[in-house]
Amino acid sequence: MSQQLSLADQDPSAAQPLPARLRPQTIGEIAGQQHLLGEGKVLRRIIEEDRVSSMIFWGPPGVGKTTLAHVIANQTKAKFINFSAVTSGIKEIRGVMEEAERNRRFGEKTILFVDEIHRFNKAQQDAFLPFVEKGSIILIGATTENPSFEVNGALLSRCKVFVLKALDEDALAGLLHRALESPQGFGDQEVRIEEDVLRLIASFANGDARTALSTLEMAVLNGELEGTVTTVTREVVEQCTSRKSLLYDKSGEEHYNLISALHKSMRNSDPDAAVYWLARMLEAGEDPLYIARRVTRFASEDVGLADPRALELAVAAYQACHLIGMPECSVHLTQAVVYLSVAPKSNALYRAYEEAKKDALTQLSDPVPLHIRNGVTKLMREVGYGAGYQYAHDTEEKLTDMRCLPDSLLGREYYRPTTQGLEGRFKDRLAQIKAWKREREEKEKKP
Repeated sequence: MSQQLSLADQDPSAAQPLPARLRPQTIGEIAGQQHLLGEGKVLRRIIEEDRVSSMIFWGPPGVGKTTLAHVIANQTKAKFINFSAVTSGIKEIRGVMEEAERNRRFGEKTILFVDEIHRFNKAQQDAFLPFVEKGSIILIGATTENPSFEVNGALLSRCKVFVLKALDEDALAGLLHRALESPQGFGDQEVRIEEDVLRLIASFANGDARTALSTLEMAVLNGELEGTVTTVTREVVEQCTSRKSLLYDKSGEEHYNLISALHKSMRNSDPDAAVYWLARMLEAGEDPLYIARRVTRFASEDVGLADPRALELAVAAYQACHLIGMPECSVHLTQAVVYLSVAPKSNALYRAYEEAKKDALTQLSDPVPLHIRNGVTKLMREVGYGAGYQYAHDTEEKLTDMRCLPDSLLGREYYRPTTQGLEGRFKDRLAQIKAWKREREEKEKKP
């Protein structure tokens, strides 16, 4: 009796998801990151010449941080250890460090790759430090968070930080073509997919290679099979991504039309329209962080000091989008959009900057008045830096009549507050300040 083998039994690699099967083994196979890996670029030279030192890869998900570590593992002469920040504690760190120290004594280098290094607490990160300093290990960390905030300063100072960028649509499309042609992908099958549908998958992936390959794999597996030919249509991809209208072109007109509609609906204090346009963008696959950035801009450009809390709420919504992503962050964006729609409106800050910018561009050579320069050295003080400076906190009113604009711009007014919302209070306060200064100037003019 013959036994029928499963697909996984016949080819163990076939059981792996497409991103794992297509993981690059050499630098030349890595998609994107040409600013680091192009011919003659620093990271490429470091890897090819086996001069790898401690470093941190910082970038969004799916851009090749772990892949780069695997390429280094293939090309370096050092022992390579993959270490998870999620599942390992200080005890495991010390065990690996002791092994690396033994290897060092026998002249063998150890590269320790730490995925999601930002998840380590300070004590865990500190455990690496003496071994990095002694050269027992070459530490390579990967993080999606800003290492300036998430990695200990002492450890960060001993690591070179390389910033990996989200893959552009061309790089992702090239990766998808490779998946269709490679024996590790669908090269042994006849898959028909139009270029515009492939580009839609690349656009939907939003810079993430793993998302692009996983979406393609799901689309092929659910494609229309006729004989030995699998056809992947737009409708198939839309079903696989749960999108009724798959991602409009992010660099095209519709992208700008929709963000304009959202912005102008909020400006017109129409929360219903604003939420509708928000939903249109999110359900089409727009990056929530892009929307959150525009909402944050709106908070100062169109609301400003009429409601200072608008900016706080917009920034909080951006942080929520960054932390949890879609679909959960849709409600945070909705909260911000509705709040900004019904908030009192003022564009006084926007107008102030635009007017100041015009003067700044035409008065670039105007020197900073000496009395508001910082005389940090003896020579500076001798030539008049800081002479005549008035420290407002030394006065009872916390005000002085000291002039801070260049002489050519004296009397210029940029910020003209409205009476909307809380900005009315700023208007009254500014009027009091200016009246006080005028009164002081008039007293000084009298003999």
